[in-house]
Amino acid sequence: MIDSDDMQQPAPRRNRVLDALVRAERKVFTRPAPKSAKAQMKFLLTRSKGSSKALAERLGVSRRTVERYRAGKLTTPQKRLQATLVEETESEWQPQVRAQAREQASTFSGMMVEVTAYFGFTCTGSSDDGRIRTITTPISPIYAKQILELQEAGATEEDLHPIVAEAITESYFTEWGTRAAGLRADFTHVQSIDFQF
Repeated sequence: MIDSDDMQQPAPRRNRVLDALVRAERKVFTRPAPKSAKAQMKFLLTRSKGSSKALAERLGVSRRTVERYRAGKLTTPQKRLQATLVEETESEWQPQVRAQAREQASTFSGMMVEVTAYFGFTCTGSSDDGRIRTITTPISPIYAKQILELQEAGATEEDLHPIVAEAITESYFTEWGTRAAGLRADFTHVQSIDFQF
């Protein structure tokens, strides 16, 4: 008989904050990214300066496969290739639009965040125990800039948590420094998070 503990495997580590930042960027697209495999291959080939060899290596397929999709001889990729095509296309799509949104968030507008996570607190005399909360609050441009710079520098999920928690503390818990001086909030067990430029 198989023990139920043996059947349970640890859940894969999720990059919820990093994924949320990527989704936020993709929401600012002014035109939809190419949807068909042929259109995606043509677009990615232009981004690879026409090198089908470089694109094939990037996608993990043969050069011949790239050529066949580009020519329209193949139209329905397997799930792995389909997911890779979508990811690679969207990561390259409208770089100037994404850059403008990031610049505006870093200098002027900041970002909105909606997060459901376990928030714990550090503060003298605090009696508020940590718990799961759903919070929607703006993030100032100063913190937006730090978060986006960390993301660009290749920060890990664990690197981003403290700065996101600090940004949420500033706007939500201390109301931009008007109350609860010295409060520090940390969050763990992020169930969901979304950013909006």
